[in-house]
Amino acid sequence: MVILVVATTADPASIGPASAFLSMPGWSPGPSLQEGIESFSNGEVRLLKHEKSIVREDDLDLRWEAAIGEPVSEVIFLSRHTAVSSRPALTVHPIGVPHLKDDETPPQGGRPGWAAQPNPRIGPWLRLLKQIATDQGLVPEFEITLEATHHGPVTNKPTMFLEIGSTEEYWGRQDAAQAIALLLWQGLGLGGGTPIGTWNRGTEKVLLGIGGGHYAPRHMDIVLKDGIWVGHLLSGYSLPMEEPAKGNSKSNSNSQEINGMWKHAIQVSYEATKSAFPGGEVMAHLDHKSFKGWQKNAITNFLTEQNIKIGKPDDFF
Repeated sequence: MVILVVATTADPASIGPASAFLSMPGWSPGPSLQEGIESFSNGEVRLLKHEKSIVREDDLDLRWEAAIGEPVSEVIFLSRHTAVSSRPALTVHPIGVPHLKDDETPPQGGRPGWAAQPNPRIGPWLRLLKQIATDQGLVPEFEITLEATHHGPVTNKPTMFLEIGSTEEYWGRQDAAQAIALLLWQGLGLGGGTPIGTWNRGTEKVLLGIGGGHYAPRHMDIVLKDGIWVGHLLSGYSLPMEEPAKGNSKSNSNSQEINGMWKHAIQVSYEATKSAFPGGEVMAHLDHKSFKGWQKNAITNFLTEQNIKIGKPDDFF
């Protein structure tokens, strides 16, 4: 089984960390995929470099398996992050667009209604990234944060994005690129240490975040604690809910009364998370303050109907 780390030369926040990673010991040229995708090998890690948009290269894992004959265990993408705030940031997140209908076109890749398996390393690597960034003097200038589930490309194995944000000034920062490269180096155990964030079919609890903003601050409060595993993180915009018809009591709304893609988004994200953490106990953590009463009631009722346990912060420890 090999691990794919994917970078694009079209993005300085992608190729910068890739180049810093390749400057570390142990690399050798690897086989190339069609369409000019070159690769480099280091133990069980394969770094793929292409020239296209990072969110448009669908099924790279399956294409690698078919062309090279090596089974893929996980995929890690290196990319830039853009934010209105322009604040410098290093971010980690799962991918998918589970809230989109079949007739909608995902603006940043993926397939409508789909969510990738979240890479189990997300939680442990967020904490490791914070440690590395602090040691390298990037904190407090850079915010170290999760992002909610969003965008493509389509993958079939556990996947995560590592991003540098949030403007061109920071995408090319060599110190930020080096921090991401160190995260990969240490996290994958290439320096001789134990890989970090490998799921070993344990019975630990896994957080499925529901609600809140794009940077999931209330979920982050839990995830920054040691030992927390992270699945999908569905922000408010990934839970489209249509208000109940007039005459119905919003305060007592059940899940059958609320239309929209929110139920599908929760179900698909839950199943993808369960698949990525075999044997684990996936529990939903709700950002209660982000919902109106009728929304919270509907979501709680739906989770209960689906036998998805709802956990309070202390339940994850």
